[in-house]
Amino acid sequence: MDIDFPLILVILVFGSGLIWGLDALFLAPGRRRAIAALQERYPRWQEQDSPQAQQYQASVADTASEPVMVEYARSFFPVLAVVFVLRSFLVEPFQIPSSSMVPTLQVGDYILVNKYTYGIRLPVLRTKVLPLNEPRRGDVMVFFPPHMNDTYFIKRVVGLPGDTVTYRDKVLYVNGERVGRQPVAELPMGGARYRLGLENLGESTHLMQVDDMRPPRDFTVLVKPGHYFMMGDNRDNSSDSRIWGQVPEKDIVGKAFAVWMHWDSFFSLPSFSRVGLIE
Repeated sequence: MDIDFPLILVILVFGSGLIWGLDALFLAPGRRRAIAALQERYPRWQEQDSPQAQQYQASVADTASEPVMVEYARSFFPVLAVVFVLRSFLVEPFQIPSSSMVPTLQVGDYILVNKYTYGIRLPVLRTKVLPLNEPRRGDVMVFFPPHMNDTYFIKRVVGLPGDTVTYRDKVLYVNGERVGRQPVAELPMGGARYRLGLENLGESTHLMQVDDMRPPRDFTVLVKPGHYFMMGDNRDNSSDSRIWGQVPEKDIVGKAFAVWMHWDSFFSLPSFSRVGLIE
């Protein structure tokens, strides 16, 4: 079961802020008055190690100390609020769990996703409140697939609304035009024989690969209004729009733009050799 971290973060931010705010409005003034009264009762309360100072500190702890819950809320709210704003509206980190975007992204890559480039959306609700840019053909996009509305997926935008996307003999066509591909290498690997190519899709030039040992999955599809057709760069090892359909605009999360770390597993050391922009 996937953890709904955005919802948890919203609850923590607003919960801690509510506790701190209610205390500041209704309880803190009473504590301040009690402390002022104790300072009048013990006029030498500032003299360190004096009997009155010790009595004053003990009285404050008994009658006017800040509740532990309020102390935690006051301490954590600013940090949580900064994380909430950054993660919800600016940049969010993700980890690549599968090989569907190889060779562009490897399993264990940690990437950054721009949350505002396609418009500002409310966290959890995903409602767009400020339209900005639209996805472009060739973008690497994070989204919620139509068959799993609580799990992040990452693929490349192949078809825009109104496009006709055709895949024939492992060659991609958009609106009847063949997408350019320059051969790069052939890599036999176990029972697979990968052909790597440098593909030109829209304004993006990126690596992709096909497995000649896998049968072609030919299709032609018209992209619906307000939807996007997504495919992995590892064309023969990707669960994408060919299987679960087109992605509606409302389920877009953001645009992946950089790799900032690679970490294979908990028992290995993080590597920064793959740091760079995502093509």
